Amino acid sequence: MSRLARLCGREEFMQERLERIREKALADLARVQNTVELEGWRVAYLGKKGPLNEILREVGRLPAEERPAVGQASNRIKAELEEALGRREEELKTAELREAMEAERIDVTLPGRPPSVGFLHPITETVNQVVSIFASMGYQVVEGPEVELDYYNFEALNIPADHPARDMWDTFYIRQGEGQDVLLRTHTSPMQIRTMERMAPPVRVVVPGRCYRYEAQDASHESQFFQIEGLAVDEGITMADLKGTLATFARRMFGPDTRVRFRCDYFPFVEPGAEMSVTCVACHGVGCRVCKGTGWLEIMGAGMVHPKVLAGVGYDPERYSGFAFGMGPERIAMVRYGIDDIRLFYGNDLRFLRQFA
Repeated sequence: MSRLARLCGREEFMQERLERIREKALADLARVQNTVELEGWRVAYLGKKGPLNEILREVGRLPAEERPAVGQASNRIKAELEEALGRREEELKTAELREAMEAERIDVTLPGRPPSVGFLHPITETVNQVVSIFASMGYQVVEGPEVELDYYNFEALNIPADHPARDMWDTFYIRQGEGQDVLLRTHTSPMQIRTMERMAPPVRVVVPGRCYRYEAQDASHESQFFQIEGLAVDEGITMADLKGTLATFARRMFGPDTRVRFRCDYFPFVEPGAEMSVTCVACHGVGCRVCKGTGWLEIMGAGMVHPKVLAGVGYDPERYSGFAFGMGPERIAMVRYGIDDIRLFYGNDLRFLRQFA
């Protein structure tokens, strides 16, 4: 026992110790800045090895008459510190929450950011416009498989295996031999055969879809592209019907002043065959860089359905006749918008695509 304790009595000495512990604890608590430091304070003053518990352990060595006063003072100070601990913990949690909310605060006075709105790809838009024009003329829209049989892609269209016309299509074959060659279709024309096999005349269909050819990519060629095929079969259909239908389409697609030109061309599944051109949308037929000075832009091939094709699907070529045509939406879009490179459509450059939003 210290000299002070002997002079003042153990009870008074321990009361002073308790008061000093209380003052120091409250002063240290006021300096605590976060919950981590607060936990350290709790362990230091209220933990098992803290000064309060040390005094409580010494109470048992006091004379019986002194124990109640010291014990009551110890419990009172402990309760006071626990209450102060709770208040400080609430203050720190509130402050931390306020800081977190401030960090995530949104300034509602700023103008809102408009959501990004999607739009159709220019090729999809062109396909929809072409199909809509023909639908208004009574044509049905049909679609077919992109993985096709050699029979529908070539043979049924009057292009047998040994025909040199097959060199016009650089084909991706998936499986060869075993009686039925399987390939990625090179055009949408196979749906002419599939449609006529399941429909009796009159037939009027338009077939949009993706096609594939093993070609080097350049400004005017892609290995995959869209095509729109058209077919009309009925009694008494002539070349005049073909010209009138396609001329109507051209004027509705490119404008009422558009002129059309038909020139003989070769396609194995039509006879006779023709290519159709329209007046250049850039120079209106005068001649410019876009049309290479000719005043014309070729947009599709067409012709009268070959009698062998009609006979192959069970139609009587003496009774029925028809015409077919095929166009590339990419070509149509390039003509309409003055684009000189087909690769721009599939390059995923948003700077280019947003022009059509």
